[in-house]
Amino acid sequence: MNRPTDGVPALDELAGGWTERAELNHLPSLRNQWGQGHVNSDLTSLSWLAFPPYSGGYHTGALRIDGSVPLAERLRWAPWGVRRAAEAGALTVTTEVRMGYERSRLLWRLALRNTTSGPVTAAVEQELLAPFAHSEVDWGWLYGSPWNDGHHHDYFTTERIRDEAVADRPRQVQFLPVGERWIRLGSPRVPGIQRDEDSEPMLLESELPDHSTPDSGRVRAPGAACRVREVAVRRAGTGGTGGTEPVGGAGEHTGEDAPEYVVRPDTDLRIGTVGLGNGDVLLFSVRTDTPGQTGVIITHGNHPDSLQVSLENGCLALRIAGERLVAPEPLAPGTWHGVAVLVADTGAELLLDDAPLLTTAAWWEGQRWTATADGGTVSIADSRSPARSAYAFSVPPGSIGTAGARGTARWDITLQPGEETVLGVVLEIGDSAGAVARDATRAAASFTAEFDAVAERWRRTWDSAFEPGNTEFSGHLPTLRTEDADLARTYYLGALLAVYLRNTKVSPVGPVFLTGGPRLGATTTFFWDISEWARTAALLEPDGLRRWILAALAQPYERCHSFDTRNLLPVGNHYSANDHSLFRTVRAYVGVTGDLGLLDESAGGRRVLQHLREMAFRPNTLRATFGGGVLADFGRDAWELLECVPNYRDAVVSLNAGYVGMLRSLAALLRALGDGHEEEAGVAEAEAAELSAAVLGQYAGDGRWMISHPEGDEVIGHCLDFELVAADMGEDLSADQRAEMVRFVTEHLLDGDWMRALDPGDPVAPLSDRPDHGAAGAFAAWPGATSFGLCRLGRPDIAAGVLRRAHRATSGGLWGQAMEVAADGGYRVAGRGVANRDSNAAVAVTEAVLAGLFGIEAGIESLSKDIGTTSTPYGRLENVRAIGFGLPRSPR
Repeated sequence: MNRPTDGVPALDELAGGWTERAELNHLPSLRNQWGQGHVNSDLTSLSWLAFPPYSGGYHTGALRIDGSVPLAERLRWAPWGVRRAAEAGALTVTTEVRMGYERSRLLWRLALRNTTSGPVTAAVEQELLAPFAHSEVDWGWLYGSPWNDGHHHDYFTTERIRDEAVADRPRQVQFLPVGERWIRLGSPRVPGIQRDEDSEPMLLESELPDHSTPDSGRVRAPGAACRVREVAVRRAGTGGTGGTEPVGGAGEHTGEDAPEYVVRPDTDLRIGTVGLGNGDVLLFSVRTDTPGQTGVIITHGNHPDSLQVSLENGCLALRIAGERLVAPEPLAPGTWHGVAVLVADTGAELLLDDAPLLTTAAWWEGQRWTATADGGTVSIADSRSPARSAYAFSVPPGSIGTAGARGTARWDITLQPGEETVLGVVLEIGDSAGAVARDATRAAASFTAEFDAVAERWRRTWDSAFEPGNTEFSGHLPTLRTEDADLARTYYLGALLAVYLRNTKVSPVGPVFLTGGPRLGATTTFFWDISEWARTAALLEPDGLRRWILAALAQPYERCHSFDTRNLLPVGNHYSANDHSLFRTVRAYVGVTGDLGLLDESAGGRRVLQHLREMAFRPNTLRATFGGGVLADFGRDAWELLECVPNYRDAVVSLNAGYVGMLRSLAALLRALGDGHEEEAGVAEAEAAELSAAVLGQYAGDGRWMISHPEGDEVIGHCLDFELVAADMGEDLSADQRAEMVRFVTEHLLDGDWMRALDPGDPVAPLSDRPDHGAAGAFAAWPGATSFGLCRLGRPDIAAGVLRRAHRATSGGLWGQAMEVAADGGYRVAGRGVANRDSNAAVAVTEAVLAGLFGIEAGIESLSKDIGTTSTPYGRLENVRAIGFGLPRSPR
């Protein structure tokens, strides 16, 4: 008798193989059902750790062999952990780190083998850091992490500290920003999208959205009422010969001998751009005539790590990269003072009138966290939150030391030829010092069993995802049986990505599928991303998706793009795709489950059906005042559409086609409901026909479409136009249009194992270099969505080819937010900017198999007739739990 999971590959088969470090642009993530983190380039340290309500800063500490930090040469990802390996002198060192299953726990296994012909003696030192904080707030997309001073998201500083983990003697590189930044006087803006600085392509390297939640507490500080002059940078050089460069112009002339800038509480003045390198000094003179002031004088840039000099109750204060220092005495008013701030990899220092005043300490020296050793464990306490952490060891170290926030465990080992020793390290995080020490000690005492149990529990969860009636999920996924090994691998890796990003603790909603991370979004879900695979989500977790829909519709989705599922708060700016995304997620859920009762539920003070009405009829309030006046105009802000394609704004074809599909689906739903809705259904169908004609009028030929602007139309070749026109208006296209659209995709967008979102030959391509929505690669969802579009246009054969190759772009793990083209022409998970290592949008490849190759589209039409099949030339689906496939149709 076959088991329900017969035919499903074992989870071990889907784990990545060993990958050379040089092949990876983005190192693997680490996850469990409660948290997330990133491995670093050494053999043991982790950064970007978060187990909400606990978030971690800096990193967890590096492994040293005879005083040196080996650099990971090879890495191997599995859902339950990440292995790293390197040669360290005469030793081969292999480490693996796992997160405890549904625990705020980390377990490291360190294996050291002597591969030489003689005995080897080595000093093995594991640095022990646990800079965790407990926070119930600030869980936005850019969620807060703790610093010696403050709690905020600081991408650039964290990344510099991550890179420095491999140094034998860590430096203070977090004080050295990369590239030029504006010198600003007065009130600094809350770090966010630098919209008034768009002189370069729209890249994440230079434009970092704030995307925090309303409870983050970040507010704009006032400027200090003062005068500033003689702003300059003295460059480092041998013997101080680097020279001095003035910054800015004359400023506002006050009639005195020297021109100067007058700074007031509301001043926000940019005076010039400069870079600050190792050993450079920012110089300026300041005068204030009012004692006891609080406000900002000068800031280098608009980032969380920016060097900033301010006044706090009249005392000079220096903020930089998570540090804050305040002078003990107020600045004397009524006279000019010379201020100099030195930035270097040894620290930062502020001098007042040539005398040292404020000097930073190393971040691990105990300004906030304190490490203590007791009974073979190392405990770390946070002085600014209840967070407590404890390290314990399977093999007692020969010595344990602590200093400031840092602990060190040392083993002196001697290995004979071919001999291996294994050391286990456990880190437990919580609120009770006694409980975390006890739990870490117990786990270390049975380390091998605890370590192995993590992988075994993951294997059981994976099997449950395909088992009808399982106790882990509220639904299950279909089993794909096929002789096509590549197609099967893509299908199942997409399913694994959904399981991997499922968090069971973070939200009161219940299990949620996080959008991505781990440098971002420890609690966040985007409306758009989950809509790309909503049918699959409805099959796997229908109860969870239902609750998520109600929580999402309760958000102010007219002014945010996502929400914090922990505190149910909005995040970020508005996305024009929100209506389409939320509508099709509801449509997919209803189409899979037949649960029309959802439509009567209340969310945000309105019934779900009313939300659908408002979203579908939105074009009535968005009619363009240009062109034919029928298309919806989505405004001039490119950040509300594709973010990095500067001309993709105004009346774009993609979302207009999406509204056509929404109106038609609404009409079908209203007719299915009966109860006198026929007249409204007719109105929806009429508006859909009018809008469809306007969209078709934008066809430019050769598979491309025109964007309509107030100043005229222009042609663009972007995959989103193809995807939504094919998905929502495929039946409106002529045979020639279908063939031309397919030819455009195959000749201009599909590329090797992946694709490009934007035609590289498009005129705007040089200004849209991002690897998610521009010409340098493609967003995680686009190959799946494009494959579905190809199926809708009658070319499942081409779609199957795309899906067969997609798994090769996973860089040894799963897909990220963006896959970029590499120097050898292959594709890999992008790391530049703030691109995510994981992105749930890539589950769209699994969706494309189900909805595209097998035609199980799960729309409103599924309520009344069979759509799709379980058997095609591409294989056979088993255990499909959807309306018409195992679930009966129930009357309203």
